[in-house]
Amino acid sequence: MASDFDLESLVNLEQTFYDSGYEDGFNHGRIHGLIEGRALGREKGFEMWEEVGFYEGFAKLWKAIYTRDRRFDDRGLHHAQQLLDLIAQFPMANPSMSDASDLDIPRLFRQIRSRYKVLCATLGVRATLRAGDSSPTREVEEDRPRLVGDGAKRRVWEVQSGGQGSISGGLSF
Repeated sequence: MASDFDLESLVNLEQTFYDSGYEDGFNHGRIHGLIEGRALGREKGFEMWEEVGFYEGFAKLWKAIYTRDRRFDDRGLHHAQQLLDLIAQFPMANPSMSDASDLDIPRLFRQIRSRYKVLCATLGVRATLRAGDSSPTREVEEDRPRLVGDGAKRRVWEVQSGGQGSISGGLSF
């Protein structure tokens, strides 16, 4: 009976359980990492394309205005066309899934943003992005008092009834 019991396996018992737990945790983390990574990739991809779509619509609008007014030699039309050319280079599919490309997406995205700012400066328009939730103008607007009504009635302030509101600081006028 003493020959059936192997003391050598007892020496590595802790390491065996550690390795087994590490392997299980690694496989579990790989599965959840892929799921979480895909969800994050979809979210960030949507945010990027929302911004690029805003820039594309802005450039197309101003290009149409310049074309309608027959101002083909204007600087604004030139910058709008350059912005549209950069946006056309932006990939619409995951470039890692296609064959090897040397496309640097963050660099191209910075170029698109820069060209948008140049176009805005040329047009005399303040460069803002109102489409995304993470824009600085949206954060500033949330600190302001709320306006009542839709976009057509944005200048109307909310009116509180005289007797029902509490008076702050115990002051009455």
